[in-house]
Amino acid sequence: MPQRDPTKQVVLVLGGARSGKSGYAQRLAEDSWIHPLYLATAEALDAEMAGRIARHRRERSPRWKCVEEPLDIARIVAAPPAGRDGILVDCLTLWLSNVLLREGEAQVTARKKALLASLRNSPRGVILVSNEVGFGLVPETELGRSFRDQQGWLNQEMAAAADGVVLMVAGLPLVLKGTVSMSTLPAAAGASRGSPDCPRTDNA
Repeated sequence: MPQRDPTKQVVLVLGGARSGKSGYAQRLAEDSWIHPLYLATAEALDAEMAGRIARHRRERSPRWKCVEEPLDIARIVAAPPAGRDGILVDCLTLWLSNVLLREGEAQVTARKKALLASLRNSPRGVILVSNEVGFGLVPETELGRSFRDQQGWLNQEMAAAADGVVLMVAGLPLVLKGTVSMSTLPAAAGASRGSPDCPRTDNA
């Protein structure tokens, strides 16, 4: 089976908190695309998150466009704004949390199916950022255990669908699947870099 154009591949970037996954994913996006879209699933529900959003707005780069969508990310992946040549989704963990808390566990499967379908049919490359939560202790609450299980299943399904999978540990990338490397698009590498006009969930 022929490999897809590296700039149109689906890449999953996994890691724990402050593992460097979001920073790596952003650098990979900037190295792969000239006009990337930042699809943020976070919302400004408290002062700390609002501060993050404001900081990134001050650091706006003309290369990035931001769309904030807490639930229907499949719709954005399937039909991104015009002029965007790749999509960075940060992150699937907050997205899953949003779905569980707002729509309930019964809706998770439908949301995942819609996302997988949009990834298969997307004409653009997509980088997905997600937390690896299975290395810690068993959560004490039923909701916590349900979330941990759903996150693990989500990561497995996204990894199976992705062309490439990277696990970030202490800021270092370990490629688990496919070929993932920087400088896939030399023209993009020379363009100006900067943070997207969106919140990020992992500033490392």
